[in-house]
Amino acid sequence: MDKNYEVYESKMQKTITALEKEFNMIRAGRANPHILDRISVNYYGVPTPLQQVANVTVPEARMIQIQPWDSSIMKDIEKAILASDIGITPTSDGKVIRLVFPELTEERRKELTKEVKKKGEDAKVAIRNIRRDALDQFRKEEKSGDISEDELKNIEDDIQKLTDKYIEQIDVHIEKKSKDILSI
Repeated sequence: MDKNYEVYESKMQKTITALEKEFNMIRAGRANPHILDRISVNYYGVPTPLQQVANVTVPEARMIQIQPWDSSIMKDIEKAILASDIGITPTSDGKVIRLVFPELTEERRKELTKEVKKKGEDAKVAIRNIRRDALDQFRKEEKSGDISEDELKNIEDDIQKLTDKYIEQIDVHIEKKSKDILSI
């Protein structure tokens, strides 16, 4: 009998990690270099992550500075940023590219908070789906006689505790990100 929940806990942990990455992509008024994580630059014909072709810094709370190691790709970096969905127009002085984040309006803060809650709810649904898959698997084992009814009851309780733990973590992440957005 395999009463090992590691597979399911691992899936739940991956859901939390994915949520954290999603939250890092949300532009909250403060400059966060993680919004550039998905941007690739055409570097000698090869799509290359921006962080591998330039030094990315945050010199001020609402500015990201990008200094390419090879100044010949300045235009390529600007094109990549404009083509991305971050919604900020880069400015360049020939040596560095600056991304200045505008102040968030109250309305935009509320929209971002709703987006955070929706992403959090999606993560909770993913956690519950993992719980359902786990319970289905253990119920099959009980039907086939691999585990007893009492063992199944204990497993169901354990899986529910695991689910509650990860749902609670999601709530903490939602609360933290919402506060970040509203307090800027």
